[in-house]
Amino acid sequence: MDMNGSQRIEASREAVYAGLNDVDILRQCIPGCESIEKTSETEMVAKVTLRIGPVKASFAGTVTLSDLDPPNGYTISGEGSGGMAGFAKGGANVTLEPDGDATILHYVVKAEIGGKLAQMGSRLIDSTAKKLAGDFFAKFGEVVGKPSDVEAPPEEQAASKGWMSRILGSSATAFLAIVLAPGLL
Repeated sequence: MDMNGSQRIEASREAVYAGLNDVDILRQCIPGCESIEKTSETEMVAKVTLRIGPVKASFAGTVTLSDLDPPNGYTISGEGSGGMAGFAKGGANVTLEPDGDATILHYVVKAEIGGKLAQMGSRLIDSTAKKLAGDFFAKFGEVVGKPSDVEAPPEEQAASKGWMSRILGSSATAFLAIVLAPGLL
């Protein structure tokens, strides 16, 4: 599974980079995250419980950050296992681009899933990935982003929601969810 995309986050590049590396923020934002722990400056372990179609399973995994270029981005690689439910492994390149007072997070993900989840079909996996990534970015934007003083017009809100629901996320966080929950990304 190969995916790429971008997400605008209403926060400085430094704040976004820090948020993507803060286990307390990640714990709040990753759907189904039960635990996440930094084992070193470049490694994390986590446990996530998710329902993907008819399968509900807990996934445990590890993520390694490399090619660190604060606050511009990094490369993420990792793998996760959900026992009989399946596994995921892969990597993502994450770059952060300043955009005024906001940041554009760009990602390119290559992931492989296997086991029972891989047998469910790409439509179910893709729709679950989109929903989980959308949920992650919405929460991440709330936690890290600046609150907006001016509400967008209803047509912009509708366009934004539709766009968000199509997002497949990555970052230490979204990829962590990918790696820990096969099919997330």
